[in-house]
Amino acid sequence: MQKLSGLFSVLFLTFFITNFTHAQQWSDAQKEVWAGVEKYWEINSDNPTAFLKYFDESYLGWNYENGAPSTKNDVTKSFGYWTKKGKEQYHILTPARIWVNGDYAFVHYYYTTVLETNDGKPITERGRWTDILIKKNGTWMLVGDHGGETKNED
Repeated sequence: MQKLSGLFSVLFLTFFITNFTHAQQWSDAQKEVWAGVEKYWEINSDNPTAFLKYFDESYLGWNYENGAPSTKNDVTKSFGYWTKKGKEQYHILTPARIWVNGDYAFVHYYYTTVLETNDGKPITERGRWTDILIKKNGTWMLVGDHGGETKNED
């Protein structure tokens, strides 16, 4: 009976989550913002240093692992270090909420990435981000973000 109850719970949660994610309808403005997020993640996959062009000069972000918020210059140094350690093989992004007001937007989303170290070892990372964006010259630019990898105990 306990196994049946557990199975029912899993099926119910799967049904609920699936219906919730499919039921969410995005406005054209939200779709545009999400397309911008997907674009800079794709560029990060192919050429991580080119990703930095999507960081506004006023950027301040706070990764879970950092003791304090980081500037664009800090991120540039970090990318210089981490890109020598391996390469992203693929990523999956799942939007949770997108808020848009004119040229400003917040995007909350989950991610999964698979990185391959220089010695061929795959590393899977899962987490969440909140990106804070401003639209400049038709491009959504990061002015801030918060998030990073979520460990099992989070």
